[in-house]
Amino acid sequence: MTTIRFATVGFDLDGTLLDTSRDLGVALNHALAAIDRPPVPDESVQNLIGGGSGLMLRRALALTGGDEGIDFEALRQVLLAHYEANIAAHTALYPGGVAMLDALDERGVKIAMVTNKPQHLAVKLLGELGLLDRFACVIGGGAGFPLKPAPDALHAMVARSGGGAAAYVGDTTFDTGAALAAGLPCVAVSFGFNDKPVRELGAAAVIDHFDALLPALAEL
Repeated sequence: MTTIRFATVGFDLDGTLLDTSRDLGVALNHALAAIDRPPVPDESVQNLIGGGSGLMLRRALALTGGDEGIDFEALRQVLLAHYEANIAAHTALYPGGVAMLDALDERGVKIAMVTNKPQHLAVKLLGELGLLDRFACVIGGGAGFPLKPAPDALHAMVARSGGGAAAYVGDTTFDTGAALAAGLPCVAVSFGFNDKPVRELGAAAVIDHFDALLPALAEL
């Protein structure tokens, strides 16, 4: 059995633990349609995700004509309402995710979540997928901490999970930046919504499949 030294392993949500791209894309294009903008193609949605719904929407507006004259916050609420109503229609764990979570459980490692997704949406999504009980804590946007790459939520994650050594798993510079600022080693996943080449994210390790996560953690 692979031995790891970490008492807690934290995960980002979108593009790391779960492939949420299709459900996010549907909600994004619903919002764009409300202002008569063309849809973003499915294959381009991943490039817009990261940093929260507001940043995703701003990127989409920039691609489709800009944001002049747009009531941005009202449009973001249109996006969020549609997303919440259809949050788990197409979303699933990335391949190997179930076995990886089971392996961490078997070793007594606490599993945690820190995401820039709004807290209530993260909790709802994990609940609908039957995953919520696996987490020692779930910290999302609006939970009283600045969004990543600020380190505050990662510090809270460690404290709420009981302290000790912790590592973080993510897919973007928001995640690696937060982990670096929090003093935690970070593993980056190459299959996520990488906002720059994965080996330029600054992670301590890179994996291409969740089968490789525990061996990577064992080497940190």
